[in-house]
Amino acid sequence: MTDHRTPPARARSSMPALARAARRDLRLALRAPAAWPSARWGAALGAALLCALVVGLPTALIPSPVFGRSVPPEWWNLPVLVATSVLAGLLFATYVRTGADRDRAPRRERASRLGTAGAVLSFLAVGCPVCNKLVLLALGTSGALTIWAPLQPALAVVSLALLAVAAVRRLAGEVACPAPPTAATAA
Repeated sequence: MTDHRTPPARARSSMPALARAARRDLRLALRAPAAWPSARWGAALGAALLCALVVGLPTALIPSPVFGRSVPPEWWNLPVLVATSVLAGLLFATYVRTGADRDRAPRRERASRLGTAGAVLSFLAVGCPVCNKLVLLALGTSGALTIWAPLQPALAVVSLALLAVAAVRRLAGEVACPAPPTAATAA
């Protein structure tokens, strides 16, 4: 007689294989920045500041005389802008070549597409719902406020998730597949 309360051995694993791989990648990604030279940290800081300006100025989260908002920002807009800037800065810095990997051919990865999609979604998520001309054309003012505005927090979550996945993949790749030592770095 079989006890139906006990799941099969395959189902009893503590986590599915995908979740285990994600945890492993996250652990590797957290180790990668510790080995970064100061030039790469400077690139990360510069990219984060640039991202904050590129997203924050047109969405009027950063006050400027050029841009304004018809609808005041939500409480979550500024934290999403900060998180987007930090993740985009880290992601950008992974593309900066250092002495150890200058001789290696650049790799094309899906992470760059994920990061780009995340940044664009973040821009749409924190922007004024009635200031977006495409949304106004498609939904009108009342649709922008009743349909688009409630979707913006979900867009923010998706955008941050895409940026985080892209950054973790790139950072984990630096630790899991480091650049092979060259004759110049060995000397």
